[in-house]
Amino acid sequence: RARERRARFVGKNGACNVAHKNIREQGRFLQDVFTTLVDLKWPHTLLIFTMSFLCSWLLFGMVWWLIAFAHGDLDHSTRLQRDPAEGAAGSPAGFVPCVTSIHSFTSAFLFSIEVQVTIGFGGRMVTEECPAAILVLIVQNIVGLVINAIMLGCIFMKTSQAHRRAETLIFSKHAVIALREGRLCFMLRVGDLRKSMIISATIRMQVVKKTASLEGEVVPLNQIDIQMENPVGGNSIFLVSPLIIYHVIDKNSPLYDISPMNLHHHEDLEIIVILEGVVETTGITTQARTSYLADEILWGQRFVPIVAEEDGRYSVDYSKFGNTVKVPTPSCTARQLEEDKSIM
Repeated sequence: RARERRARFVGKNGACNVAHKNIREQGRFLQDVFTTLVDLKWPHTLLIFTMSFLCSWLLFGMVWWLIAFAHGDLDHSTRLQRDPAEGAAGSPAGFVPCVTSIHSFTSAFLFSIEVQVTIGFGGRMVTEECPAAILVLIVQNIVGLVINAIMLGCIFMKTSQAHRRAETLIFSKHAVIALREGRLCFMLRVGDLRKSMIISATIRMQVVKKTASLEGEVVPLNQIDIQMENPVGGNSIFLVSPLIIYHVIDKNSPLYDISPMNLHHHEDLEIIVILEGVVETTGITTQARTSYLADEILWGQRFVPIVAEEDGRYSVDYSKFGNTVKVPTPSCTARQLEEDKSIM
């Protein structure tokens, strides 16, 4: 009977498979409103974007209508339609309204839109008659600028989020274990599909598995860093073309006692790969992630070459990005391989 596959801690696309439940201090999210807005899904963000403007227009439209009503501007609008001898700007002779051409709530709402988005059709304007109207005009302009700054900043951050750039950073579907320089190595391939580079790119790996301490404490997701090596040395990589990143399985490696026979029996084994760097075109730090379970690690396989020189330049064939070939590899653990070498 096939064993139930272990739930991933990190998905192949980099998404973390963690659900947060029973959070009692929900108010903490409101203390950082901007980040909360950026983290929302697009339909919710667009709804808040629309409602923030619409509600502010309606609120100040009501304020303008109340100012006109309190000043008596609405009473003289009907006299303008009956008596053509009345004064200019929709008022009887000698009467100056707070805002010209406001006859109803609809016209007050239209004036509110004109003030906040600075359309200025010219049919309505604030006069010197009411200091309160001038104060409301100043307040609405300030509120409108604040809403514009927050919402436009939120839209910009959502469209330029770092994980969008990570969509073009790819990892091989499978990892492999084979000999390199006479030592067993865990290897994977990483590449960048864009011509714009990732600056100061670094890569690191972690093993996530269930462990128990000597005192009997069970740690369901124990994260263990493992040493990485790559063709240019250290963790920094120059990702101008796909690279094969490898980890030497030595006595300090959590894979030291794994053999091809018991590899698929480690259901709790998951190796997470994290690539970080700065996007060259935007200067934003991005991070790409993936993971490999035990059944996604191929023993005795090696990645095929995909970089070739053509017409004076190097060409990368991404159709072979994840292709592997079988190579002679000992069917024993790295511990046994080192012991055999020491005996010899």
